[in-house]
Amino acid sequence: MKQLLAVLLLLIINQLHAQHTWKIVPGKISSPWAEKVNPVNPLPEYPRPQLVRSNNWVNLNGLWEYSILPKTEQSIPAATQGTILVPFAVESSLSGVGKTVGKDSVLWYKRTVSITALKNKNVLLHFGAVDWQCTVFINGKEIGSHNGGYDPFSFDITAALKKGAKQDIAVRVWDPSDEGPQPRGKQVKKPHGIWYTPVTGIWQTVWAEFVSPTYIIETKQTPDVDRKLVRVSTKLENMLAGDQLIITAWDGTAKIAEQTLTSSSEVVLAIANPKLWSTENPFLYDLKYTILRKGKVIDEAKSYFAMRKISMKPDAKGIQRMLLNDEFVFQYGPLDQGWWPDGLYTAATDEALKFDIAKTKEMGFNMIRKHVKVEPARWYYYCDVMGMLVWQDMPSGDLGNNWESRPGVYGRATDKQRTAESESIFRIEWTEIMQDLHNFPSIVVWVPFNEAWGQFKTKEIVEWTMQKDPSRLVNTASGGNFEDVGHITDLHNYPEPLMPQPELFGKGTVLVLGEFGGLGLPVENHTWQEKNNWGYQSFKNNTELWNRYAEFVNRIPELITKGLSAAVYTQTTDVEVETNGIMTYDRKVIKMPVEKLKTLHQQLYKIELK
Repeated sequence: MKQLLAVLLLLIINQLHAQHTWKIVPGKISSPWAEKVNPVNPLPEYPRPQLVRSNNWVNLNGLWEYSILPKTEQSIPAATQGTILVPFAVESSLSGVGKTVGKDSVLWYKRTVSITALKNKNVLLHFGAVDWQCTVFINGKEIGSHNGGYDPFSFDITAALKKGAKQDIAVRVWDPSDEGPQPRGKQVKKPHGIWYTPVTGIWQTVWAEFVSPTYIIETKQTPDVDRKLVRVSTKLENMLAGDQLIITAWDGTAKIAEQTLTSSSEVVLAIANPKLWSTENPFLYDLKYTILRKGKVIDEAKSYFAMRKISMKPDAKGIQRMLLNDEFVFQYGPLDQGWWPDGLYTAATDEALKFDIAKTKEMGFNMIRKHVKVEPARWYYYCDVMGMLVWQDMPSGDLGNNWESRPGVYGRATDKQRTAESESIFRIEWTEIMQDLHNFPSIVVWVPFNEAWGQFKTKEIVEWTMQKDPSRLVNTASGGNFEDVGHITDLHNYPEPLMPQPELFGKGTVLVLGEFGGLGLPVENHTWQEKNNWGYQSFKNNTELWNRYAEFVNRIPELITKGLSAAVYTQTTDVEVETNGIMTYDRKVIKMPVEKLKTLHQQLYKIELK
């Protein structure tokens, strides 16, 4: 009892200390979840829903020390400049810092954590995402580095641990924002218009995991609805002769398939009478991976998969249509940038992360285009659970290009000539993103380029993307320079809805409207700044906004009959000075009635093709 009381007292002291040393940076609007942030344990949820070992991990989010120093400083700083709340980027108000770093400086993190080296256990240190280039030190020893702002990475830190429970972690981060060749989405040094505040440093969960020296590194699940099977492959560490890997599929409590392997080769699990995942019935099967050694469980992890097919096929008029499980389902959703007024790239809580998806579903959308950003894994998990289709963009970078997006116009647009370094960075990170997100069935379309922003070697990159993942469709360049490659031709048009000309593109590619709308309405006391906010077309009140939006949506059925397979409305929320969201940036005001939106949108899913 005395030990329990001591632990509780220590927790209370830590809580009081954290609340005293951290507070949100004032001056900007915040979401309703900002006040729910616990500085002792922010975002405590298990971060990896597709490979779950829920009992053998430690969340390392919380207050770390930080310093912003000249880039020339290479050594771990002895003194620090204050505390920062991880995993919120240093520029964000939730970080408690709210400072810009820039290309000429580096951001240092330091923290002493309680991690004890255990017998016959390896310790893995995981980072959900760090923007952009980082180097990690354990007890003063460099253990590895990573380039890439949107993909998770890990280091085995076992050999660097010292005796006892106290371990020193230091992380050095450099991020040139829009002054470097790396993918960075909408981040710029000087935010304006459609370009937003930089995001530097750790912006997803940091955590440690304890595993056997023989363990499951990653898995890959690819459904094949036509053959009623799922292909499963695994990557294993240090599997010994005689070890067995057992892969089991479950439908609720019923075991429906199982395979036993002695290596990490691909296997096929037959799924009899498959229940197909759809927007109306997002059914998920459970998976379990178990490594056995002489009958003893060495490692075990849980996952899931869905039987879902995305494809294309000509309709009766010969126009290519996008199909879900071999049926035409018109895909309609918002452009979702995933930005927050308090956390920038990072939602304040898991509840907040889930909110945008749930509200989008309530509004009657069935798809989200995740725009030039990658979300934490839990975001895609919620899309899987709720039945929300996702188009996943590659975050743009190394911008600057000749852009000519009108259908039927060729010869005027040219690919950007990227440097070898820039091209390599793009290929590495796009590969990692596709691999890391492969298992999420909600993702049905990959989008390597947006609006010719850094678009380069289009034919080569698109064909390479298609080869990397034949199980999904590839949108060559959303609103960008058209090339005769890929599955989709994507037009952007503001504000009214239009479509690519079927007589030019319909025989070869699916026709979509990748962006339209942008109808703006600033809401007093809910804007990033008081004046000079904007939308592609602005209105004075909710009634004007609704009437114009309804007019646009009512035009879409005719476009569907002419060959349109999908449309994307700009956008889910306001973002910084953009006020063209359906919701305000702080998510406190929904500008158009949710039920009226749902009713309006239903007509888009009921059109029968002739």
